Amino acid sequence: MLTSEDDSYDAVRRLAAGVALDEALDVTDPESWIGLDFGVRELAWQRPELFHSNASPSGRRLSRAPAASSPAVVWPRKPADAELALALCHPDGRIREAALGHAEERPALLALVVIRCADWAGPVRERARALLAEAPPHRLATHAALTLRVGLRFRGGFAQELLTGALRAGPATQVEALLDSEDRATARLAHRVAVERRLLPAERLARIAARHRDVVVQDLCAQAAVAALGEGTSEGYAEVVVVLLGSRHSRVRSAGVTALRRVGQHADAELYLTDRSAVVRACARWVLRQGGIDPVPLYRALCADPAARPAAAVGLGECGMREDTDLVRSLLAHPVPKVRAYAVAGLRALESAHVDDVRPLLDDPSAAVVRQATMALLPWADRIPQELLRGLLANDRPRHQRIAGVLLLRAIGVHAKV
Repeated sequence: MLTSEDDSYDAVRRLAAGVALDEALDVTDPESWIGLDFGVRELAWQRPELFHSNASPSGRRLSRAPAASSPAVVWPRKPADAELALALCHPDGRIREAALGHAEERPALLALVVIRCADWAGPVRERARALLAEAPPHRLATHAALTLRVGLRFRGGFAQELLTGALRAGPATQVEALLDSEDRATARLAHRVAVERRLLPAERLARIAARHRDVVVQDLCAQAAVAALGEGTSEGYAEVVVVLLGSRHSRVRSAGVTALRRVGQHADAELYLTDRSAVVRACARWVLRQGGIDPVPLYRALCADPAARPAAAVGLGECGMREDTDLVRSLLAHPVPKVRAYAVAGLRALESAHVDDVRPLLDDPSAAVVRQATMALLPWADRIPQELLRGLLANDRPRHQRIAGVLLLRAIGVHAKV
């Protein structure tokens, strides 16, 4: 959207001066169209004489549409695109409605027709909807991002439903063209329709899930890829499951781990017992149990030498029993910082993070360890001597230790800052 007063009015003034539509604003940006619509109305409110008098700084009114002095508004001639664009945004509903009568077969102005489909004036809204319903589906798709933004408005659902229907019934190439859209809502819709229509093979769905930055698309494609796998067969294992397991996104890896049960590779889940994500670890434990394997003994064995797989301590805490507390607690003194941090998290999971055990870790040189220790101690901050906490605020302390001191002091109502 146009972000400053000068920007908001620049496109309006340029159109009024007769500048071509694609030179006056970025016609590929939905925010430019929305900004133009708001800009015309804002300028009409602040400078009404530009819309209702015979003169403007450029020698004519900003909207060269005829004055709405009567219910019947008729142009004395065929308006140009720039002039019609201003009229489609005009504050007077009768002028907007009349402008729609000239917008047919004007593909350059279809974006404003989409906006008028959510117009607050009923006659304008209905005329715009009738016009949009006649537009070729491929033109609708070019304004998908704008249509989905307008769809969020009150009475904005018509254009969105029209677009969705066109994608569901139109050629597959039309849907595929929107899969790589930079607009998040457009990419989500395109992938949802592609999955519904089964336009993408499981291998491609897995690759999209593994690499896409949007979590909704990740979930949608990962679930569809797993659903396409055969039950109890290893077919598609390398092309789908391995790809999902290799993703840096934890929700995609969890889908891949869950898929191991579907393809009968339960034992492979053991590697993910020590994943950095709690969700992935939980899925790995579930898959192993589905295959008749108890993960607890595996975690205990890993905790005997956790340097290579530090998250074993928290994994044991998540599924172990109280008798595992001593094993996890022994790892608080491990030389590897990650092991110490995960050991604190494991004690928290076992509800056995005692103040006397964890408090010394506030002096740890590792920021990750101090973060975990702080989280464990926050509920018991009143049991730590204040002079010790104030000592953490000393200027010669590392920043992560000073932050810990501030958080713990604030937890007991003492104002402090780094």
